[in-house]
Amino acid sequence: MSTTLRTARLVLRPYMPEDIPALLPLIGAREVAATTLRIPNPYTQAEAEEFVRRAQAGSDDSVRFAVEIEASSTLIGGVGLRLDQAHHHAELGYWIGVPYWGNGYATEAAQALVRHGFEDLKLHRIHASHFSHNPASGRILRKLGMKSEGCMRQHILKWGEYYDSELYGMLASDLEK
Repeated sequence: MSTTLRTARLVLRPYMPEDIPALLPLIGAREVAATTLRIPNPYTQAEAEEFVRRAQAGSDDSVRFAVEIEASSTLIGGVGLRLDQAHHHAELGYWIGVPYWGNGYATEAAQALVRHGFEDLKLHRIHASHFSHNPASGRILRKLGMKSEGCMRQHILKWGEYYDSELYGMLASDLEK
């Protein structure tokens, strides 16, 4: 993947091995892992290397972008889509490092990726979920134009506890032009 997306403040670009030193303390924070389905804690150097390797290799089933602040080229997080080509839909995922929470970066990056998914990848539907104990993520999804589609009670087992998963989705026709 060589696509780069730009927003008013951010650059969404391919991951590079040079990102690993900045990536580890951000993605390795327990607070980040606690709000995501697929990020383990602790997060190791080997996991970061494998993640970057897979992201660089690309595949037909996902697109992943490092998110950096354009003005300073500071890596702050990541966004991605897990694609289901057969059904023209994808699951949106995102994370932002704790020092950068509360600045609207997740919303800004996710908006760019949703637009890319619908306009460039020609997806019909994009969906996402969040843990019930993370209402900030629900606010982000609603800002994107996603609609609540329900709650799967105690659907996720993480760290020995079951968590509710709040479901959201939108169609290409829902995207504000």
